[in-house]
Amino acid sequence: MPRDLPLANGHLLVNFDDRYTLRDIYWPHIGQRNQTEGHVNHSGVWVDGAFAWFEADGWVRDLRYEDDTLVTQVTLTNDALQLTIACTDVVDFHRHVLIRHLRVTNRADHAREVRLFFHHDWHIGESEGGNTVLYRPEVEALVAYKDRCWILAGGLVGGDTAGAPPPARQQANTGVHHWAIGYKEVNGQQGTWLDAEDGELGGNPIAQGSVDSCAGFHLGDIQPGATRSCYTWLAIAENYPGIRQIHQLVLDRGPDALIERTRDYWRLWITNKSQTLGDLPAPLVDLYKRSLLIIRTQIDDDGAIIAATDGDVWAFARDSYAYMWPRDGALVANALAHSGYSDITGAFFHFCKNVITEEGYLLHKYTPQGALGSSWHPWIDPNGNRELPIQEDETALVVYALWQHFTLFREVEFVRPLYRPLIKAAADFMVAYREPHTGLPAASWDLWEERHGIHAYTVAAVYAGLTAAAGFAAAFGETDRAATYTQAAEQIKAATRQYLWSDEAGRFLRRIEVLPDGTIKPDMTLDTAISGLYQFGMFGAESDEIARTMAAIEARLTDKSPSGGIARYENDYYHQVSQDIANIPGNPWFICSCWLAEYHIARATTLDELHAALPLLQWVRDRALPSGVLAEQMNPYTDAPLSVSPLTWSHAEYVSAVRWYAGRYRRLTGQDGGSHEPAHAQSA
Repeated sequence: MPRDLPLANGHLLVNFDDRYTLRDIYWPHIGQRNQTEGHVNHSGVWVDGAFAWFEADGWVRDLRYEDDTLVTQVTLTNDALQLTIACTDVVDFHRHVLIRHLRVTNRADHAREVRLFFHHDWHIGESEGGNTVLYRPEVEALVAYKDRCWILAGGLVGGDTAGAPPPARQQANTGVHHWAIGYKEVNGQQGTWLDAEDGELGGNPIAQGSVDSCAGFHLGDIQPGATRSCYTWLAIAENYPGIRQIHQLVLDRGPDALIERTRDYWRLWITNKSQTLGDLPAPLVDLYKRSLLIIRTQIDDDGAIIAATDGDVWAFARDSYAYMWPRDGALVANALAHSGYSDITGAFFHFCKNVITEEGYLLHKYTPQGALGSSWHPWIDPNGNRELPIQEDETALVVYALWQHFTLFREVEFVRPLYRPLIKAAADFMVAYREPHTGLPAASWDLWEERHGIHAYTVAAVYAGLTAAAGFAAAFGETDRAATYTQAAEQIKAATRQYLWSDEAGRFLRRIEVLPDGTIKPDMTLDTAISGLYQFGMFGAESDEIARTMAAIEARLTDKSPSGGIARYENDYYHQVSQDIANIPGNPWFICSCWLAEYHIARATTLDELHAALPLLQWVRDRALPSGVLAEQMNPYTDAPLSVSPLTWSHAEYVSAVRWYAGRYRRLTGQDGGSHEPAHAQSA
């Protein structure tokens, strides 16, 4: 189920799904640990004997953010209950607290009593066992804890407190009014949320083990047409004094003050950078800004850029996307750098410096704390020989993205400690890790993590990584080393023309395998990833080779269903919906659709040619969720999101496409100042 509304501050991240159900609570790192493991945390309302959970049928839900913020703007309408509930949610930009403000309007013609309920299915430390939940009378709140993770569920009922002086705030009806604490996932017990459906909660004071809790708030009688507010919050810290301090801060300042300061912070964050985007239509600009904000929710302050935090993917393979893939991270960092956000990408490169191996390569993926992540890449080949379990593009693209960062911001002091342990180590590895018969980068896993061989995308990334490393070496006065890296890059480019170009197909190949005797085994499958050959500057977008390759990709991989969009490759099996390969070669991906848009942008010589990219960018905008969230891929028949949602890479690729568009527009109109246009676009 997609996560429509992520909210975060660099350490605490929460996700609401498409039914406005709280699903994920990550802390103390973005992507680690999920204190609910993606389980449903119910919210519901009781009114004059009738009850409904917010995820139940019967609600009309509008789930969005306020413009230019990470503040939700949710409206829930239930005609049967004659209620409208307007909801605002924030993760405070500084303190580790989720604050929710619900304004309940009685649409009936008579006064009615209303109660709200908030349930939490605790899996603290990503385990259902060993949790404790209790009611603490001195704070009038529920407290859940295990080890060094403590979470306080508090709240108050009353009028809006924005701008009200402390005496007015003190008149609010503070504290959890009634509660249930009990057991779930053992002996057939489903949890305390069921206890709320009669409007009353049992009041058990404490429970331990596999436990959950439910907090209830009495809003009292609401007159016809009137509105009553309820605030609830989750404060999280390493110990009880920490959560009590945050709880008291919310009470002293008033929850509205923290909501307002967070609103102001994100508006400053998104408007503080240049937004000169040419003649891009306003809806596409809006998605650009929303994408930047959503990207920020997936970045841990210690440097990890997380692929996705949608906890539902756990059911697919008992694992998640909540890791830092160096490739995804590099491409996200590059998109942010070209958007002016050097201040939040620096930690990513230091993260990579800390995890790169002594031999100079980065492995499959990493946890937000920098430990090696789970993997399915073997360390031996089918014959039992040693084989590196790497995707070499991941190593190369980190160096490439760092060079992009440096050319934009010229931060010498920032780059200096990264030069030898990261840049030089990776470049020396790329020079040496070559297939002896062809001189191409040796076989590794592809960017889709499905095939082993020598891939066009990886070859292009290594070329870009070595070219970037040569730039760094020259800048640091190591001219001989720069020459070595440049020579290796040029050798790889020449070998790409020789071994990856197919005269028979009239285009570049996706992959080759080199057999032990030097025989070349070509992979003729069309794959949008071949576009890396122009994206990373190996060949110009206007070249005949790229033009013929991209024409084949556009003709064959465009989804011919009403959905449209671009598939990854022919007969893509991952979450495959249709066997009608002739018309639907694979599910459409946001990344791949942006790549084709970037190609049209890169080769544009007139504004009319530039505008040929707009339908693809508009396709992305039209298939974003109302909140602006982009999934990994789409169902070609229904446009429903598939796989994880949001996917950080999808948003980054859209941001990159917009920056390509803006840069090309400036060049075509004579306004080019050279700022924040991707360097690989400039090669076109």
